[in-house]
Amino acid sequence: MKEYYHSVTLRKDKCRGCTNCIKRCPTEAIRVRDGKARIIAERCIDCGECIRVCPYHAKVAVTDPLSSIERFQYRIALPAPTLYGQFKEMADLNLILVALKKLGFDYVYEVARGADYVTAFVKEALKDPERKRPLISSACPAIVRLIQVRFPELIDNIVEVDSPMEIAAQLARTEFCEKFGVKPEDVGVFFITPCAAKMTSIRNPVGRKESSVDGAISIQEIYGPLYNRLSKVKDEEVVQMASPFGVGWANSGGACLALGIDSYLAVDGIQNVIRVLEEIEDEKLTDLEYFEGLACPGGCVGGPLVVENGFVAKNRIRKLAEKARGRPVPEDDLQGVVQRIQWRLSERILPKPVMKLDDDIVEAMKKMETIERIYETLPGLDCGSCGSPSCRTLAEDIVRGYASEMDCIFKLREKVKQLAQEMIELSEKIPGGNKEEKGRSEPS
Repeated sequence: MKEYYHSVTLRKDKCRGCTNCIKRCPTEAIRVRDGKARIIAERCIDCGECIRVCPYHAKVAVTDPLSSIERFQYRIALPAPTLYGQFKEMADLNLILVALKKLGFDYVYEVARGADYVTAFVKEALKDPERKRPLISSACPAIVRLIQVRFPELIDNIVEVDSPMEIAAQLARTEFCEKFGVKPEDVGVFFITPCAAKMTSIRNPVGRKESSVDGAISIQEIYGPLYNRLSKVKDEEVVQMASPFGVGWANSGGACLALGIDSYLAVDGIQNVIRVLEEIEDEKLTDLEYFEGLACPGGCVGGPLVVENGFVAKNRIRKLAEKARGRPVPEDDLQGVVQRIQWRLSERILPKPVMKLDDDIVEAMKKMETIERIYETLPGLDCGSCGSPSCRTLAEDIVRGYASEMDCIFKLREKVKQLAQEMIELSEKIPGGNKEEKGRSEPS
């Protein structure tokens, strides 16, 4: 089996074991043992929350360097719409795209245009009355993986339309090869990403066998070189073709606004998304048509790999979107695209049973009973001092063999007090062990 790749990694040399990360991880994928954090790979969804909260920068996202484009004869850039919000006093989106070509890319295709196509495909999906409601957006890979891990019953709600990044990659490669008569294998397609989850989705895609993207370069990596070229570029050619709605996908609620429906809910920030998914799972929001969940605060503009403050970028994109030159995808164009690319998820999304205690159901039930018994003896404060996110997860870790009851400082204190009392009692039983008492009992 192919080893699962994670963009989010730990730098042990910088970790101080502060436990900030274990309290914020939405899938309880981090433990602190022996003074260092440890990421449980099968639980991690690469949301980047640990990157945000680590004060020592011990969590990092591994992406491709800009130099990685050189391994291909031809290079295509796929800028996320979030990139537009990173630059001050930017009046024209097209200048950013032209500047990207100055960095060594032969072709630029907006992921925002891919979002225009995804919008059209989702509109068609919403017409199907047989689909479970609400439909859940598949655009954020961290949310899709969150559903696999924590909400497997909602997998069937995920709309079977590929992400704007994958749609844009296929259209870009096809257009470039047809226009210049080159072989697809000679073309490298690179996404300019605001988050770690996209890097992971390229290496280990969900819903498709292989990604159409060859690599991901972080906005932080490309910002400096791109900024230096912006002042020198002119409108040599028109590259920008996404609609205002496609550009607006960078912000939370942008996808819903593009759909033009009334019964929707757009939520950003992974903890907020979890609360809403719990309500959907409990069938409390059956009147919703569509749910757009984004892991990062404010949407993709709040990704951990951006340069600008997410709130500032969100406002910039809102203004810049009004200047976008493109239009929504017409229906006749959509039919032509359907014949050229794989727009629908080609593989079924499967649950990730990382919470499973044992393959044997009887043994799993026994372990669950043991967890409950241990949990009852713990203080229930969820302080995280033990290195586990909560008392319940500590009980689970003990059963799995990853921890012991003495990792709990309260249990340890009780044990130390007990041992101290036993030592006192033992010393009293040993002849000559309590000299003070013996001295007082002897005659002067």
